[in-house]
Amino acid sequence: MSERKQLQPIEATPVPSQANQNVQGWERIGSLAGGVVMMGKGLRRGGVFGLIQVAIGGVALARGITGHSSAKSLLHKSRQDMQNVRTKIEQAGEQLRSLKANAEAAGRNAKAASNDAAKAPKAEG
Repeated sequence: MSERKQLQPIEATPVPSQANQNVQGWERIGSLAGGVVMMGKGLRRGGVFGLIQVAIGGVALARGITGHSSAKSLLHKSRQDMQNVRTKIEQAGEQLRSLKANAEAAGRNAKAASNDAAKAPKAEG
C-alpha cells in the first residue's frame, strides 16, 4: 500500500520589522517628488545618462516610500561614535588634570617635608 507522508505544518518565520524610519515630513515628501521627477527626466533622456538618472530617481523614490535612508543611518551612527570618542577624550582630560593636581600637591608636600627636616635640629646621640 502506498504510504502517505504526513504534511508537517510550516512554522511562520518572523518578518523582520522594517528598519526604523529616519526620513519624515518634508524630507520624505521631497524624496518622493524628486524621485518621480528624476525618473521621468531619465526616461525621457534615454541613453546611459538617462539610465543613471532613472537609478538615482529610483533610490530617492524608495527612500521616500520606505521612510528609511541607509546613508542617513550611517551618518547618524558615525556622529554617535564621534560623540562617544569626544566624551572619552574629555574624561581622560579630567583624569589627567586630576593626576597633575595630585602630583603637584605631592611635590609641594615633599618639598615642605624636606624643608622641615632640614630646619629641625638633629638629635645627638
